[in-house]
Amino acid sequence: MIAQAIHAQAVVGASAKLAGSVSVGAYAIIGDDVTLGEGCVVHSHAVITGPTVAGRNNIFHPFCSVGGDPQDLKFAGERTTLTIGDDNTFREYVTVSRGTVGGGGETTIGGGNLFMAYAHIAHDCHVGSNTIFANGATLAGHVAVEDFASVGAFSPVHQFCRIGRYAYIGASTVITQDVPPFSRVVTERQTTSYGINAVGLQRKGFSAERLAALKSAYRLLLRAKLNTSQALEEMKKSLGDSADVRELIQFIESAERGIVK
Repeated sequence: MIAQAIHAQAVVGASAKLAGSVSVGAYAIIGDDVTLGEGCVVHSHAVITGPTVAGRNNIFHPFCSVGGDPQDLKFAGERTTLTIGDDNTFREYVTVSRGTVGGGGETTIGGGNLFMAYAHIAHDCHVGSNTIFANGATLAGHVAVEDFASVGAFSPVHQFCRIGRYAYIGASTVITQDVPPFSRVVTERQTTSYGINAVGLQRKGFSAERLAALKSAYRLLLRAKLNTSQALEEMKKSLGDSADVRELIQFIESAERGIVK
């Protein structure tokens, strides 16, 4: 068995229970009433507070905060818990709250989950196993996420919603109702280009001539009744002397995912 390795500048509560192979980095804080199983790694500056029980081989990256008080105005210091399974990864600035008395008193997380930076698991949530939470994915209180689900970056999930097994939620999608299992849910994209960044370019020292050439190019691209290929050909004919327009043409011609129009 690997020997326990606790940095001299870590803080470990007197009642914390750490298995023999747990590693704790400098300035990490492990509070009272925290139990960590074999193979857990607590990196520098991570904070784990209790009552929290975590199984084996969980990794807590710098500045994550796991097991904190619920963000609920009704919480008055009651004993509530967080229970974590095995093989989870909590990346930087992930936050996980314990439960509330009104919500059953417990937040639970299964095993094999990846919580990317800034993900948030609120009080009384129940997360299954083998899920992926991308950067900034956010669960309000009382949310249930079933096994193998994926929650995209910066996607908030309303309280009391359920995310079914194998469901996929695309980035920046707001969830206010249950997401059925096996489904793919993505907010409709309506990103639109409105022409050149005139004020920003002026501040960067672009001359009136350069701005005029770019404005003409974008009129062809966005306002003329031309498809992209036709607009590029017209730019080459009428605006090819402009280095900025040539750069724009080259960028569009090399696009592999299309362009915002």
